[in-house]
Amino acid sequence: MATSRSDDGPSLRKDVADPAPPFRRLLIANRGEIALRVMRACRELGIETVAVYSDADADALHARLADQAERIGPAPAAESYLDIAAVIAAARRSGAEAIHPGYGFLSERAAFARAVEEAGLVFVGPPPETIASLGDKLAARRAVAAAGVPIVPGLLVPLHADGAGSVAAEVAAVGFPGMVKSAAGGGGRGMRAVEGPEELASVLEAAGREAFAAFGDGTLYFERLIAPARHVEVQLLGDRHGNLAVLGERECSVQRRHQKLVEESPSPAVTPAIRARLAEDARRVAGTVAFHNAATVEFLLDAEGNHYFLEMNTRLQVEHPVTELVYGVDVVRQQLRIARGDPLSLPKRALAPRGWAIECRITSEDPFADFLPAGGVVAYLRLPGGPGVRWDGWIEPGTDVPLHYDSLLGKLIVWAGTRERAVARAQRALGELVVVGLPTSREFHQRVLAEPAFRRGEIDIEYWERVGRSLMARPATEHEIEITAIAAALLCDEARGALLVRGHGQPPGAAGPNGVAPPPSPWLDAARREALR
Repeated sequence: MATSRSDDGPSLRKDVADPAPPFRRLLIANRGEIALRVMRACRELGIETVAVYSDADADALHARLADQAERIGPAPAAESYLDIAAVIAAARRSGAEAIHPGYGFLSERAAFARAVEEAGLVFVGPPPETIASLGDKLAARRAVAAAGVPIVPGLLVPLHADGAGSVAAEVAAVGFPGMVKSAAGGGGRGMRAVEGPEELASVLEAAGREAFAAFGDGTLYFERLIAPARHVEVQLLGDRHGNLAVLGERECSVQRRHQKLVEESPSPAVTPAIRARLAEDARRVAGTVAFHNAATVEFLLDAEGNHYFLEMNTRLQVEHPVTELVYGVDVVRQQLRIARGDPLSLPKRALAPRGWAIECRITSEDPFADFLPAGGVVAYLRLPGGPGVRWDGWIEPGTDVPLHYDSLLGKLIVWAGTRERAVARAQRALGELVVVGLPTSREFHQRVLAEPAFRRGEIDIEYWERVGRSLMARPATEHEIEITAIAAALLCDEARGALLVRGHGQPPGAAGPNGVAPPPSPWLDAARREALR
């Protein structure tokens, strides 16, 4: 996590000095950038770290930087990072006292949290009962509505793939267009739009099939579609002593297929009055369960400033760094202290935002090919720096990026005093970022940050459909071609040096020691073709 800030930038709020580390040793049940993020917080607190890795990650950075590393299985996630028994066994072998789940994988599995506690270890997250109750989206909607928090209008009874006829009247009463969603999980899986009653049966079948494949449960529910609407979420931290801190909101409306691409804090649409209402209702949502540690309450915000509860995620979010930079709170450090049983070292009142932070998720996907995921070896990497720039990533030159897991390579996060300056800083930092060896989403982010509606803050959850697709249709600019040419030159220099070593001083292209010239670099050829387009 490389970071640099100007003198007027945010500083993390001073925590009460720790008399002793929260734990002697902690296992991180995750991989990639979030494993490194948790590891660094542990190091600062004096906690020894244990990494887990699959065969695909045997040489990954998180496995090499940890104090200990435990193999938990072959490359497929179902046989490694999702194997509860393997993770618990690794914790026991290593002598870990606690487990941090990160995000994704097992982080919102109540069965995992329960298994951790039954093994006599501390789970760094909410109690398993809380995870289970909020994991049932229908039950959560009913509880939240009873607490007086507005929910998206819809049904509070379950739907099934074969039950379109029996609920047709109830669905019609809610109104079209609508959304069918999974009752067992989120992340966009099992979520489908329904434009009219004639689509209901086919949508239920497709969404139920996807939900069952993702969560083992095909139960669905129906909501009316709120459009236009923003995706706004509120960060919560709660301790075991009844204290609850609200760390403002994040704007997460730039999404593709319900997957977030750009996040920022604060939201350009949230006024102090709206922020106060969001904070109050987030507190009410947390009050419906026995909550402690970190969670995020997600809302839809319509054009009139009305908000509607979506769900409460009982884990650390990918986008937590924007909150850290704007509110000056180390969220992971707070998680670890709360898990030990410490009281919050934050004010109970809602904190005020300072400055503006933007996060761009850099993934190994090709934005010119409908974000097709790609694997490959990182041949060259140049990371951005300078004031107000933070990089939370896991790749380095030589990293072999597998296709078995999420495509996130790193998160580029910037902070500045205003949104306008934060956008400019993010553009500058993206221009400095160079990843050679596999396609990335960097170019998509560059084009979004330059797009007029985004710069004005006029975004909603339909931004990708309305604007994003057309952004990726235009040809490369001179600057983009220049970056490709620079990457080609760097590779050429690297290849020339390698040839001189192998050929004992022979010029590039000459025959090597075995009398055969080495094959041309496919990456260099690709870069040359791009530069000549």
